[in-house]
Amino acid sequence: MLWFTVWSVLVVGTLVGAFFLGRSLYRSGRELLRELERAAEVFEVATDRVEELTALAEARGALAPVDLSDPEPARARRVAARAATARRRAARTSRHEATYRRWRSFSH
Repeated sequence: MLWFTVWSVLVVGTLVGAFFLGRSLYRSGRELLRELERAAEVFEVATDRVEELTALAEARGALAPVDLSDPEPARARRVAARAATARRRAARTSRHEATYRRWRSFSH
């Protein structure tokens, strides 16, 4: 009689555990399907946006090939880019120095 009771409790416990596990899996699967539907909608919107941007890029015209026979325009663009970089670096340095002065004023 004792073994029958032990096995009955084990079987009932297993069935109850299986019920809760199945319910959890069902709910997780349902949430997964909702998220997949949402992902499909977002993907559709992104695809539409990519098509729109592609059409805009084509309307603006294709990039012209680089003419390597005359390097002077490329050198001029490079000099201009270096000058712009130097200006940004100087502005950043001055901002940092102003910040450090302000910090030092609080600590001294």
